[in-house]
Amino acid sequence: MGGPVGRSSTPGEGTRSRVRRADQLGWDETLYEGDGDGPGTGGGDNAAGRSGSRGARSTESRGEGGRRAAKGRRGNGGGARGRSSRRAPKSTKWRVLRWSACVLAVLILATGGAGYLYYEHLNSNIKKEDLTLGDKRMADHKANAAGQTPLNILLIGSDARDSEANQKLGGAKETFGAPPLADVQMLLHISADRSNLSVVSMPRDTMLKMPKCTSPEGEVFPASTGDVQTNQSLGRGGPGCTVATWYELTGIRIDHFMMIDFAGVVSMADAIGGVPVCVNANIHSRGRDGKGSGLKLEEGTTYVKGEQALQWLRTRYGFEDNTDLGRAKAQHQYMNAMIRELRKGTKLTDPAKLMNLAEAATNALTVDKGLDTVKKLYDLAEEFKKVPTKRITMSTMPNVYGTGTNKGRVYPKAGDAEQLFRMVRDDVPLDGKASKRKPEEPKDASAPVGEIAVAVRNGTATDALGAAPGRAGEVAEQLKNAGFAKTTVDPNNVTGAARTAIQYPSADLEGDAQAVAKALGIPLSQVTKSTDVSGISLAVGADWREDGTYPVSKGTEKTPDSAGALNGEKKDACMTVNPNYTW
Repeated sequence: MGGPVGRSSTPGEGTRSRVRRADQLGWDETLYEGDGDGPGTGGGDNAAGRSGSRGARSTESRGEGGRRAAKGRRGNGGGARGRSSRRAPKSTKWRVLRWSACVLAVLILATGGAGYLYYEHLNSNIKKEDLTLGDKRMADHKANAAGQTPLNILLIGSDARDSEANQKLGGAKETFGAPPLADVQMLLHISADRSNLSVVSMPRDTMLKMPKCTSPEGEVFPASTGDVQTNQSLGRGGPGCTVATWYELTGIRIDHFMMIDFAGVVSMADAIGGVPVCVNANIHSRGRDGKGSGLKLEEGTTYVKGEQALQWLRTRYGFEDNTDLGRAKAQHQYMNAMIRELRKGTKLTDPAKLMNLAEAATNALTVDKGLDTVKKLYDLAEEFKKVPTKRITMSTMPNVYGTGTNKGRVYPKAGDAEQLFRMVRDDVPLDGKASKRKPEEPKDASAPVGEIAVAVRNGTATDALGAAPGRAGEVAEQLKNAGFAKTTVDPNNVTGAARTAIQYPSADLEGDAQAVAKALGIPLSQVTKSTDVSGISLAVGADWREDGTYPVSKGTEKTPDSAGALNGEKKDACMTVNPNYTW
């Protein structure tokens, strides 16, 4: 592993087996066979997708497009001029299409018998699945001083070709019926006080350990012994395994998930209306080898919706260095612009359009069982509304590219990735505007430190590095110097741990475990109850390979530069076009 962020893998376009590798054919852009029967000539890049997949039709074949704002000409997504009848969606008409508005209309309609039946119809549209399929119980949130807790929602983009619409949009006939891949993975973190929102994207090429997952039907998917590409998690029983995989890597509790497929993106983008996106040069995401989404736009700002919005979200070839990292930036730009558009107005008054949006939204989403009604989705939308746009921050998991057989795949960047995850776990805003907080104090009384027994083990080993020699002994010495006389070293357990953690088996030892954390400067969010230990156990993780105090305790709460943070109010964000994909 190592080296700067670079080129993502790009499998060839030869004959593929029905069972895909995780880097093949999904939300990634792809090539149609050119027989005239597919959806145009274009493919489509998924919102976080794979290289070489088959995608949405080109904007040229559709004649579907948006308004070109920069030079006053209307585009058709294919760079055509002179379509004066094409206009940007009027802000007074479309800009407030959002969950809160659509559900408000539904609730008004529900005052009558027919309205109630329609409300129940919308509820029946929503597809529900288990939140997590993993064995590990996710740790509870730590409430702030006001008793408030954060909300974490995982957004998943599925590349499933399980319907005629998805097959038409996704292409790649050889993948029809194959297990779906989670090619888009974004964590939305709403702070406990609802003052800020942080978004963390994970590249679909990320290599990590998969936890054991058990499908709702009882099929068991064993924990992986080696690294597996993260987008394969969806095929291991469903979105609940993607949730379990995120928790395994990050330690962040996931409260809900929302999953959407190709057709869902198109229907929702149409219902929302045009969203302004920007490119710094003319772009046509179609190379000589056929790779690309088919997206074709003129330089400047264009309003995109429907299939053209899907193309934007899937475009990889043509943005920056043709990697998932550029694609993630394009997704962040679209999401920020969409939020700004929706917040410009007050409410929609056209019931028919509201009902269309309600239908599109409830049909498009698969959610966990905690979001199984329109009312619950409305309540969640109300929480989102509390966050001002200027406090929204988009980011990407810091990463480095692998070597050898994993060249082109990415791994979490040591230090930076864990810093980002820790900030989310500890509810620290990514925009650097954290209010001054008092140091965390243990909530429960502890026994005298001299009577607290602690077993310290060395968990500093990683896939690339062996265990750092002597780390358990060094940390144990720090504890003894702090008065924890009953500290011992466990020499037999050297299982790697991504982050330093303290576990305790029962509630009566919680205060003692927190006292250990306070003595070492370890955040209390890394102290958890576990049935896997019989006493207080401290695992010195890969984030503490060097001697000295725990790194987080001496660092500032700052988002790593490698996360590529983008503020929600940055209206001049514009994607850099790769010179090989301009026209």
